[in-house]
Amino acid sequence: MSRMPVSSKDSDISAIKGIGEKSAALFHKVGVFSLYDLIRYYPSSYIRYPGLIPAAELGPDMRAAVKMQVLSEAKVMRFNGRVRLTFDAGDETGKARIVFFNAPYLKKSIKPGMEKVFYGPVRANGSSYEMLQPKMYDEKEYAGMTKGLKPVYPLTKGLTLAAVTKAVGRAFEALPKIQDHISDKDRERLGLGELRESLYQMHFPEDEERYKEARKRIVFDEFYFFLSSVKRMKDEEGVAGNDFPMVEVSEARRLIESLPYRLTASQMSAYEDVIADLGSGHSMNRLVEGDVGSGKTVVAVLAMLTAVKNGHQAALMAPTEVLAQQHMRKISAMLEQYDVNCVLLTGALSEKQKREARQSIADGSADIIIGTHALITELVEYRDLALVVTDEQHRFGVRQRKSLTDKAGDRSPHILVMSATPIPRTLAIILYGDLDISVMKDKPAQRLPVKNAVVDTDYRKKAYNFIRKEVKAGHQAYVICPLIEPGEDDFGENTLEYAQKLREIWGSEVRVGVLHGRMKNAEKNNVMNLFASGDTDVLVSTTVVEVGVDVPNATVMMIENADHYGLSQLHQLRGRIGRGAAQSYCIFVDTSKGREMSERLGILRKTNDGFEIASEDLKLRGPGDIFGLRQSGELGFRVADIYTDADILAMASEYANEHAYDTEEGSADSVVL
Repeated sequence: MSRMPVSSKDSDISAIKGIGEKSAALFHKVGVFSLYDLIRYYPSSYIRYPGLIPAAELGPDMRAAVKMQVLSEAKVMRFNGRVRLTFDAGDETGKARIVFFNAPYLKKSIKPGMEKVFYGPVRANGSSYEMLQPKMYDEKEYAGMTKGLKPVYPLTKGLTLAAVTKAVGRAFEALPKIQDHISDKDRERLGLGELRESLYQMHFPEDEERYKEARKRIVFDEFYFFLSSVKRMKDEEGVAGNDFPMVEVSEARRLIESLPYRLTASQMSAYEDVIADLGSGHSMNRLVEGDVGSGKTVVAVLAMLTAVKNGHQAALMAPTEVLAQQHMRKISAMLEQYDVNCVLLTGALSEKQKREARQSIADGSADIIIGTHALITELVEYRDLALVVTDEQHRFGVRQRKSLTDKAGDRSPHILVMSATPIPRTLAIILYGDLDISVMKDKPAQRLPVKNAVVDTDYRKKAYNFIRKEVKAGHQAYVICPLIEPGEDDFGENTLEYAQKLREIWGSEVRVGVLHGRMKNAEKNNVMNLFASGDTDVLVSTTVVEVGVDVPNATVMMIENADHYGLSQLHQLRGRIGRGAAQSYCIFVDTSKGREMSERLGILRKTNDGFEIASEDLKLRGPGDIFGLRQSGELGFRVADIYTDADILAMASEYANEHAYDTEEGSADSVVL
């Protein structure tokens, strides 16, 4: 049995009929390079096309299908660099304004009197309604669309939903038979579907039941590959002796006493766990699991200071360059009086800066090395690496953590993993089977609890006025949107249009910035640095701000389409505020108009305790919302959710203990042929 790598040159995306050089470049932008990438490029949501309704039943913030006649000539207007095409359409019960952006070419084909089914999102405009960027179908064509579930994929400019859907279908046609790594007997015992059929049904489910069956199989594989990788690494390493025995140092105690606040009981307990590990007969392998804002960084700084004053080097690997730079500024300032040399190493540095950083790491003049994945490149050699700290562990693969520890050569460095994901202990023991666990639940006393509100779309105007008031008081705010730009069939607010809308509302008195995951690293760093320095007042962003960004002056977060996220991810986002002395506020905008969702979001209104939220989330959520945006995947899982899929996680853990499997990464990215 052999395994073909995900990005095999033998199965390049351009091998699919209809994908030329330009189309391939668009797929590359979303991380799809091969047939195997494509079949793992799961839909972000699914659409069940609704039945037709009369125009009189249109309402705000709904997605509807209406058969209407075009009532007017199409008009093309230009505004703020955008082209807007509009015309009226209606039936015997009412009418609506149809709006298209950057599509002036439609003017030739839109004729008064023509009849079409218009399907798309609806918004209020005064006392009338507009349909934005609707799809237009012949009535017979639309009737066929209402059968089954249709996939919606993450897109980028120039890459259409139709193109991705067609390419995925052709990828399955081109695939050879996929050999299942689970036997028929085990699949039947575990209640799992066959691999190839499950992959297919993830993209083109016949109904909700088939989707759930397919999802269960894919979730199982993601957990299984991850746990197998953890198990193999643990087996390879065994129980290592302590190659770097350390003692508690006076500098650490002096730092604790000099802090402008008193450490919480949880912080002190975690620090004492670390000191005990460092002086024990084996290498430290510890997870410090703390809620957002619980002060994990201080524990990491104390551990690194201890390593340095015992005569060794320590490295901290952060998931993003913005976070690495933030750590560099904070830690350098904290340790300035202790004669500790902190060095930053990230991909954004110039070649000269990288060479200088690598030289100081190799000759030992760098005591604490802070960076991103640049820390594990082949060119980096450490003189005496004794402690490895990884920040926000769920952003790293198991092998990436091992790549950094391997930099210590023949000796085993101590490992400290910091995670702000509030995972119940029973799940943490399964997921982090190779790590001891310290849990930090307390929060620093000087921080005021965030005040929360769950509102509907009618509250937006009040929210904008409140944000403007906070900005005038010298504070800053985040606005979180689920989408980057208008997608073909994604429904939700997007950063680009939302930022433009806020600029029009507030004018020059509020400086609005935009941040999203498709920006280049240098651009993202620049946007975040402008916000951190106070040169941007309101940052409109996707969930890219979820990981560890610390701007104490930000006092408001408004999360649009909050009903599209899991509670735990919403809590992680909320953790970006409430980090300073001023009162902070989080506004969750619920667009679902459903009682069940409103009750679920109500949990966030009642508590700021991440562990309690995770527990409630586990009770209330089913296996993802297939009609909403994909739920947040911890530990880099594409589909699996550690909370709602806890039963599958336990099943996969048991199976992984019984069956060793050769996989390089902790995700289901391996196809057996």
